[in-house]
Amino acid sequence: MSLRPLSLLETRVLGVLVEKQHTVPDSYPLSLNALTLGCNQKTARDPVLNATEAEVQDAVDALRALSLVFESSGSRVARYEHNAGRVLALPSQSVALLAVLMLRGPQTASELRANCERLHRFADTSSVEAFLDELAARAAEKGGPLALRLPRAPGAREPRWTHLLAGAVDVSMLPAAAPDEIVASSEIAALKARQDVLQREVDELRALVERLHAELGIAKP
Repeated sequence: MSLRPLSLLETRVLGVLVEKQHTVPDSYPLSLNALTLGCNQKTARDPVLNATEAEVQDAVDALRALSLVFESSGSRVARYEHNAGRVLALPSQSVALLAVLMLRGPQTASELRANCERLHRFADTSSVEAFLDELAARAAEKGGPLALRLPRAPGAREPRWTHLLAGAVDVSMLPAAAPDEIVASSEIAALKARQDVLQREVDELRALVERLHAELGIAKP
């Protein structure tokens, strides 16, 4: 299914519903109040928002029009749950990855594996990358790509990934690392400092061996 680009708050609402389905199943589906609190959460969110209940309700209604969210029945208080997996025709692993990207912004595959722990436990980083590659190569007849690997940033060792539910990303505007830039400058400085320490230790050991040879009258080899 091809979707229009979602707003930031719409992606936040959808991400929160996926997250809370796994982390607080006893409270899921979520009331509008709980959903608003999840959207404005200060931890595990980037950027941090301060949306009102009215704004969250508008986002919910917009997502309902796309069938990504629906209101559950059988409760006096309106409660909402997501329908992302069915609408987007995605497995739960891919839905979990997209949710974490919507909640926390661009991340490396290693970061995604760690941050997805409570939504889906991936065996290793390679399995995360396999699902990301599938999202990035999603066919046009299925709605097109839903994830994008960003150019490796200067000083970064791994490329980050972002979701495309909010529309295309202009990668030409992002700073990219030089092709031969592998290690950050801070890491190089740390390696040089370590090398200096090791060299001093070798020099001290060499001096100690020479002194022992001299005291024992042993000829140098």
